Amino acid sequence: MPIINRIADYAAEMTAWRRDFHQHPELGFEERRTSEIVAAKLAEWGIEVHRGLATTGVVGVLRNGASGRSIGLRADMDCLAMDEASGVPHASTIPGRMHACGHDGHTATLLGAAKYLAETRNFDGTVTFIFQPAEEGGGGGRVMVEEGLFDRFPCDAVYGIHNAPDLPLGECSAGTGPIMAASDGLSITVRGLGGHAAKPHIAIDPVMVGAQIVVGLQALVARRVDPLKSAVISVTQFHAGSAMNVIPEVAELGGTVRTLLPEVRDDMERLIPLVARNTAAAHEAEAEVVYTRKYPATVNHAAESDRAARAAARVLGDAKVHRNLPPVMGGEDFSFMLLERPGAFLFMGQKGAERGGVPVHHPRYDFNDDLLPVGASYFATLVEQELPRS
Repeated sequence: MPIINRIADYAAEMTAWRRDFHQHPELGFEERRTSEIVAAKLAEWGIEVHRGLATTGVVGVLRNGASGRSIGLRADMDCLAMDEASGVPHASTIPGRMHACGHDGHTATLLGAAKYLAETRNFDGTVTFIFQPAEEGGGGGRVMVEEGLFDRFPCDAVYGIHNAPDLPLGECSAGTGPIMAASDGLSITVRGLGGHAAKPHIAIDPVMVGAQIVVGLQALVARRVDPLKSAVISVTQFHAGSAMNVIPEVAELGGTVRTLLPEVRDDMERLIPLVARNTAAAHEAEAEVVYTRKYPATVNHAAESDRAARAAARVLGDAKVHRNLPPVMGGEDFSFMLLERPGAFLFMGQKGAERGGVPVHHPRYDFNDDLLPVGASYFATLVEQELPRS
């Protein structure tokens, strides 16, 4: 693949940055060490640095020429709250913290592109490098937008990438329309009547009611959602009781709801409380439902998706750029940026012969460093394509 030669020269340096970030993971809005390093490197390369947006966010601005055109490039910086079991020499040094989604790689990739663009300046316009905190549930992308990201740093379009462990290294997915799901939170409190486990007939068992609700929610997806559309309801938490011989008063359920289309999202928010409350009422229990809208669907704009695909094809070859792969039901808060500006979000394959295939959010996951110069070359090519010198 035609990786930009100068960026290929940075490969060892980019790998060192990435592995350092991996060893020192930081949770959302706590990425102080990471943002310090990012800001210092941008300043070292002569890029204008702005800090403090969304607490730990960093924005670099690089201007060249007289054009009024502008482009935004985004990377996320935060880690997950989990223990690492990868066994790699550069594994996390902090218990309960791990870069299990590749944000260390995304940050190093964008830094590599920034270094190259600052050195070559083969573009005419303004490039805004957006290093975002708190993608993993904290909504850092939303916070940056709300705090005036695009008012302070105007961008005609904004682009991001995510590594894809299930896609071979050297390939990418550049779809149009919804490419990632809306991600919402679900909390259900079931209240019954406690009692002795040997006398369930004089109690109202919230555990049994909660179990019926879980089954009912899956039937909701199977029978109330158009089979050609998508919804995923995952009840991932079920807490009740403190003794084996006691029927508890309360059961607490929690989980997530994923949808691609606004109308399906609206239906889920309306129907889930109906299923929970009516199921509980049938057993003379009560169910309180809290449905929390978190991340909207990530929707690529058609024109920008095509531009991103053309830039990727220049790096990978047209046959390696997939434009019709199915959407992913995971959530991504780059969606908030795409609500404000046109743009596109691409998945860059990282699965190699020996590494890169472990799924994200897995304790043995590790970013494939061979992807670093590929992703940086894509970002740089995109800028030179969209902001050509006259």
